[in-house]
Amino acid sequence: MPEYEKAMRPEDITRFFVERSNAGDAAGVAALYEEGAVLAYPPGDRTVGRQAIHVLWEKVLANRPRFEQEQPLPTLISGDIALTSTPPKDGTGARAQVVRRQPDGSWLRVLDQPEFLPPTR
Repeated sequence: MPEYEKAMRPEDITRFFVERSNAGDAAGVAALYEEGAVLAYPPGDRTVGRQAIHVLWEKVLANRPRFEQEQPLPTLISGDIALTSTPPKDGTGARAQVVRRQPDGSWLRVLDQPEFLPPTR
């Protein structure tokens, strides 16, 4: 795997995610996750492990989707764990990720909930 710039702040991961996705770099997206990370995608399912996330993103990025940067909400940090989140630009639901500080001081995603919609009534 090529050497990628590391997220030295939890908020950096979202920026790198958008940049790497828009560049069609599935390996770069997967590098933002811990080996055993869990991604709640596709909707209603989950993808477990960096390698499975890489395979999933190769399929997603084959369609060349465009992602836009979203303004992050304040990050909550407790020791080596942080919660990052962004509100989607369309104003629906939320996106949330749990990230963990690595031994070198960088951060990687452990849990990723990219689409969380409020329950319908």
